[in-house]
This record gives sequence, structure tokens and C-alpha cells, in this order.
Amino acid sequence: MTTAPNTPTVAAAPGAAVADATALLPSRSAVLGHLAKQLSVAGGPPHALMVIGLLRRDDGWPTAQSTLARVTTLLAGALRGDDFLGKSGPGEWAVVLTGPVTTAETAAARLLAAVPTLGITGLTAAAGIASLSEDVDADEVLRRALASLTAARRAGAGTVIRHREPY
Repeated sequence: MTTAPNTPTVAAAPGAAVADATALLPSRSAVLGHLAKQLSVAGGPPHALMVIGLLRRDDGWPTAQSTLARVTTLLAGALRGDDFLGKSGPGEWAVVLTGPVTTAETAAARLLAAVPTLGITGLTAAAGIASLSEDVDADEVLRRALASLTAARRAGAGTVIRHREPY
């Protein structure tokens, strides 16, 4: 018995790949898996997690998919080859960077400054950063970065806040 090939034909409109850019990103659970992998490497280089979140001044409707795709493309094009980019939540991107937390702060400031250059009225961003350390697990690193992002969003556009443990 012969079988027909299962190769559906998809007629893609121009720009369809760009509209789907966010669907190609690793999910939140994949981000957690990547963090866990980095945390399990003893004696490796330092890493930091940066979570970038959009801020909008508009009617409050969900962010258009085309906007999310443009921001995704901007972020993906601005990161180094060994950086890990994934989704953290709606309108949020998680980036795992190799290097000290100060490197993540510099990168975050650069990326946040680039978001308004997309020319989308009222669209800006903020970022929260947490360093990876042996004494915390992946969930805690993400929680710290998200808490820092919440504080950065409250402070306003272009703000980068790094998680610090109280003394």
C-alpha cells in the first residue's frame, strides 16, 4: 500500500513570516529550562536574565501581533549569537545573557532605547534584570527578574532595574 506525502501547501502572503516571528520564540517553560541548564553548570561564566516588557500609551487593547513581531525582530537582531531569546509573557521577552549583570544592564539600556525607533506611537519598554547564582533555582531567577520588571514599569519608559538582595 502506498501513502501520499503529508506535505501541506501553505500560501504565504508577503510578510507572513514576520507576522509569525513571536510564535517561533521559545516559550516560558523553555526559558525556565534554559535557565536551569545554565544554573547547573558549575564554574562557568556568569549569566544574567533580562526581561523586557512593553509599555504603551493607548486604548488598552491587546498589543497587535504585528507590533510584537516588530519588537521581536528588533531584539533578535540586536542580541549576540550566544544570547538566548524567549517569551516570558504577553508583551514580554526573556533574554539570558552571558556575562556579568553589568553587561545585561548595558544591553538593556541599548535595547530599550531602540524600541521607540520602531516608530509605533506610544510604544516604549522597561526591563528587569536578575543574575543567575548557584543559591537559587530557575523559577526564583525568573521571579526576581519579573519583580524588577514590575518596578521598572512603574518607574517609566526606558527604566532598567536590577534585582538586589537586601543587606
